[in-house]
Amino acid sequence: MEIIQSVIDWYMANMNYLTIFALMAIESSFIPFPSEVVIPFAAYKAAQGSLSVTGVFLAGTAGALTGAIFNYYIALYLGRPVIYKLADTKLAHWLLIDKEKVVHAEEYFVKHGKMSTFIGRLIPAVRQLISLPAGLSKMNPGTFILFTFVGAGLWNVILTLVGYFAYDMRDKIFPYLDKIMIVAGVIFVVWLSVQGYKAIRRKKGSATL
Repeated sequence: MEIIQSVIDWYMANMNYLTIFALMAIESSFIPFPSEVVIPFAAYKAAQGSLSVTGVFLAGTAGALTGAIFNYYIALYLGRPVIYKLADTKLAHWLLIDKEKVVHAEEYFVKHGKMSTFIGRLIPAVRQLISLPAGLSKMNPGTFILFTFVGAGLWNVILTLVGYFAYDMRDKIFPYLDKIMIVAGVIFVVWLSVQGYKAIRRKKGSATL
């Protein structure tokens, strides 16, 4: 479809180290934005010669670390009561965040300890919020940054390799690119709808208690 191709062309044309950094920082903060649509595309562009693979990795990892540190210090300074109260606001629900997800992230942190800040970076359902319990528990900042950097770095290496080697397979991918993007778009919309529906149900359930 021409519309999809135009969106892809615009996205790729504006892909640079600054946008990679910014999008990955967003991905690691409160806003649900998948890294799977950032790093692979940037690495693909690097394979074309417009960017460097090292630059993509460094910009992406620096952005992920920045977003995680932001969440860490927000939780550290605001504390548990405020974080949980904010998780129940309409804005948080629009961002697909609710109290239940914060509880889940905190339980995951308690179960796996400090290593959860490393392991959690590799798990999509946990990655966005794992920095909050680290801040709430006042985890050592140096340890938090180290584990987060290693976890985010490993994840970005995987995504970079996917995007970079996809360039070599472009002749096989392009004939199906429109269909792939449509399917991916439908899955993303369905996922957003399901998450929004669950958030509304939880909100109504808590209101009736």
